[in-house]
Amino acid sequence: MDNERSIAGVYIRVSTEDQAREGFSLGEQKEKLLQLCNFKGYEVFKVYEDAGISAKDMEHRPAFQEMLKDMKAGKINYIVAYKLDRVTRSVRDLEELISELERYNCYLVCDRDDVNTSTANGRFFVRMLTVLSQLEIEIVSERTKFGLNGAIKSGHLPGVLPLGYKKDGNKKTIIDETTRPVIERIFKMYLEGKSFQQISNIFNEEKILSPKPWKDTTIQKIIDNRIYMGDYEQFKRIAKNKKVEPVIYTDVVAPIISRSMWEECQHQKEKNQRTYTRDRVYLFFQKLQCPKCGRIMKCKGSGGKKRKYMYYTCEKCHINYREDKIEELLTNFIYDMVEYDMAVKKYFLPVLADHKPTKTKELDKEILQLEK
Repeated sequence: MDNERSIAGVYIRVSTEDQAREGFSLGEQKEKLLQLCNFKGYEVFKVYEDAGISAKDMEHRPAFQEMLKDMKAGKINYIVAYKLDRVTRSVRDLEELISELERYNCYLVCDRDDVNTSTANGRFFVRMLTVLSQLEIEIVSERTKFGLNGAIKSGHLPGVLPLGYKKDGNKKTIIDETTRPVIERIFKMYLEGKSFQQISNIFNEEKILSPKPWKDTTIQKIIDNRIYMGDYEQFKRIAKNKKVEPVIYTDVVAPIISRSMWEECQHQKEKNQRTYTRDRVYLFFQKLQCPKCGRIMKCKGSGGKKRKYMYYTCEKCHINYREDKIEELLTNFIYDMVEYDMAVKKYFLPVLADHKPTKTKELDKEILQLEK
């Protein structure tokens, strides 16, 4: 590239939160930056646009990565942005970016912050702005966490509420009296000795809260949920994936069942897991793949009058196959293979044997004699 030419890559970005702010829209940024390039005499190579993406890191912004690739290829020697926080809010990423800019003789220009990295003072000013920007992010994050913790402790729970609870006019979590009896009944039935599957079967037969069908996993989630004794478990799924303890807030909502009843159900669940033994033998366990998605199909046995039937199911595609039907098809297939093999040996092998070389025939005779 001719170093005397100033060829700019215009970078515009909005995050989800920024889209509603005045002057931060993609259209506003593009218009002002094109005017700036025209004023400074920059030739615009391309406008790089990241819509609805945060500036927390540079790796997950496709347009930004494309711009860096063009910079390394010598297609641009100026990066023009509306503000520095449109480019990055990370001190670590900024240091890496400045090093890349210096390596490829490229400069960063920001309209609103009067940033220009072509000078030592400009690079120092950029670093100071980024430090302040990152400080702002951390302060906002701390305030958000503090506010969320306060909201949870006062009964304002985030996300979708579980069955048995609803929100009042002030968005506070309260007991839903219309579904409360269902929750109480589930815990009582479990303590009486009924399994998750048995409870779900009974509820499906009685059409409780139909048309949505009940599943054994639904019952298990209810039994495991601390909310029913008044506690809220935050980051439960994340903590499980990272193998750390979740954050538990005690007595944040009105309980539907007593704490002792909930704990007794947990003891009952542990006891059931220790005493459980599989009384069925699945012939094709971990051997069948779903014909649609390719997942390994799970085993499932029916209860009641159909207890003799065993199934293989795909939880994603909702496909079920009875084991006896699979066994019948496989048996017929094996019989066909054996019959085909016998036909080949009876009709085709003699013909092939007549056309074998003499040495091969003699070798076959010797093998037959050894076998006898």
